[in-house]
Amino acid sequence: MKRNRLGLSELYVSEIGLGCMSLGTDESRAVSIIREALELGINFLDTADLYDSGRNEELVGKAVKHCRHEVIIATKVGNRRIPGKEGWVWDPSGAYIRSAVKESLRRLGTDYIDLYQLHGGTLEDPIEETIDAFEQLKREGLIRAYGISSIRPNVIREYVRRSRIASVMSQYSMLDRRPEEEILPLISRHEISLIARGPVAGGILTDAGENKAERDYLDYSREELPSVRRRLLEIAGGKHVLAQTAIRYALNEPAVATAIPGASSLEQLRQNVSAANIRLSADQREAIRALTKANRYTNHR
Repeated sequence: MKRNRLGLSELYVSEIGLGCMSLGTDESRAVSIIREALELGINFLDTADLYDSGRNEELVGKAVKHCRHEVIIATKVGNRRIPGKEGWVWDPSGAYIRSAVKESLRRLGTDYIDLYQLHGGTLEDPIEETIDAFEQLKREGLIRAYGISSIRPNVIREYVRRSRIASVMSQYSMLDRRPEEEILPLISRHEISLIARGPVAGGILTDAGENKAERDYLDYSREELPSVRRRLLEIAGGKHVLAQTAIRYALNEPAVATAIPGASSLEQLRQNVSAANIRLSADQREAIRALTKANRYTNHR
């Protein structure tokens, strides 16, 4: 599978990665999906300390312990759980980041994280302190590169201006084209990569997505979304290539280093990976853009 450089870092990631959030908590199933992904050429695994209260990181670590140095592990930080309380609080402080990385390393069973990402962010955060913490972890060899996972252009703009992030993770698909307006041009100018999450739009752009299209989605009403999906099916050439076409649409943007669809079964995983063999013609891309909306962010903060 093709590999792309992540920003200006030393990391080279498979163009199709695995978003691990949907793996579930069953160890046997999760480990089998991850190991099959590696066999199919995926080397980029994205998790977070928040997913299943850290269990997701543990499963990723167990699945790759036999080949750790061949895998690019990305995880996230910033959402702090308070013992004895439900939910979490947002904490991008340097002290918390330096503390949380140790717990992620322990759960992953490794002594370094390839890509450490801030899991959100606001303009009210102590941004310089947050950046300093990531830079310190990089100097100490605990992380190889860092980035931000966000859909807030104003926040992303600050990190692009003030830090050395390698990547921005953001939702991007044929139905969610918001990054095209501002984020993709911005990061492209600074040689920062986009990690495209949600390329199949929560399952709407898959074989089984007909029922999932019967709802409001971003700027699309539940009345219009099914017809848009049907037209996308026609452009793609049938439902069996809709998901692959959706993944390839995101990857056609030069600034996108990898797309990370999730997979809760081996069948889903193999369908996602087959997008590596799909090519999108200029006519198809033009037809997709003519049909879908250039969505705009409603909350820039």
